[in-house]
Amino acid sequence: DIQIDENIEEKQSDVACEETAEEEFDEVSALAEELAAIKDTLLRTMAEYDNFRKRTARERQTLVSDAKAMTVEQLLPLLDNLERAVGVSPDTDPAEILKGVEMAYTQSKATFEKLGVTAFGEVGEQFDPNIHNAVSHIESEDFDENVISMVLQKGYKLGEKVVRPAMVQVAN
Repeated sequence: DIQIDENIEEKQSDVACEETAEEEFDEVSALAEELAAIKDTLLRTMAEYDNFRKRTARERQTLVSDAKAMTVEQLLPLLDNLERAVGVSPDTDPAEILKGVEMAYTQSKATFEKLGVTAFGEVGEQFDPNIHNAVSHIESEDFDENVISMVLQKGYKLGEKVVRPAMVQVAN
């Protein structure tokens, strides 16, 4: 009887181990499937991100190229007029040449305004080191302290961005 009981207990133990092994195998299989699904999702997400990054870079390059083309298109009439001015015969009346240069200047100002470019840096303005470049200082009773007394080169902004700071002389 003792032998039979031991065999029964041994068999029950083997069956329990087999059931536990099957449960563990099923759990490992489920985890492996979940891992494979997560890995697949990760690889797809990485590929989508890479495609997004490349598409965005192409779109940015196209946008920059289109902006350059638009700017050049706006400036070409000015270049045409300057080319005509250079080709004027030497015996042309200087007053006529000056009139042509003034027209080209007016046209260039209008073109820059259409592009959103504005000039700044005028005599009498308060000096601002963020937008002005002080190249010299003078002692003057005609101007208050830190006021622009002479503009050597105007500054320009495109919207709020300073394209070129104004080169100025400042009174102390």
